Amino acid sequence: MSVLPDDVDDEAAGPDRSEEAASDPVIMLEAERIAEALVFAAAEPVSSSYIAERLPHGIAVDAVMESLRGLYQNRGVNLMKVGECWAFRTAADLSFVLHRGETEERKLSRAALEVLAIIAYHQPVTRAEIEEIRGVQTSKGTLDVLMEAGFVRFRGRRRTPGRPVTMGTTRAFLDHFGLEELRDLPGLEELKGSGLLSSRIPPDFQIPLPILDEDGLSENEDPLAPADLEELGILTPGGGSDA
Repeated sequence: MSVLPDDVDDEAAGPDRSEEAASDPVIMLEAERIAEALVFAAAEPVSSSYIAERLPHGIAVDAVMESLRGLYQNRGVNLMKVGECWAFRTAADLSFVLHRGETEERKLSRAALEVLAIIAYHQPVTRAEIEEIRGVQTSKGTLDVLMEAGFVRFRGRRRTPGRPVTMGTTRAFLDHFGLEELRDLPGLEELKGSGLLSSRIPPDFQIPLPILDEDGLSENEDPLAPADLEELGILTPGGGSDA
């Protein structure tokens, strides 16, 4: 029995339709308008998967977002990628205009910045490891400040004796510091050039790289159980969140 053209399923015809949609300027323009509206209307960065679900069939979300990013490159607001999400942010060279006359936000203390830097570069990292790197005890208040700012979160439990809790950075950390992903953290030469590293550092000194992105667990970590969340104050007894 021969198969009529109308009987061809959508999956078989998918690649051709996808290519046709991607090459149609009218469809692409509509896709860009949809993506632009979704990101503009959102209070938080919007994931690529969320956008892709709402684009016309056959349109690649990455192509649409990169086209939009180029469109906003020299505008007052820029389209930025934060992890696997997208958000509009004020152009870096214009931020002073918005903050003029406003009360300056409280800056992180030197201790908090040191701890945040250690967590960012060494994650997943435990409190004991942070203290070993810094050479001094880390107060709970310093970690609380970073948690309240939304820059740091508990990740899991290390598969070592004592099962210590590990910490890592959040998507809000990437967003605040204008980073697309953890690989964009400044390297050794950049830190030297900015004066953040002493010129007398050991010749074999290397900048560590985080093991995983902000959402994953490494192979030597286990996810936090409900009891862990209660102990850490993330969940109230009975399963409710404090947030």
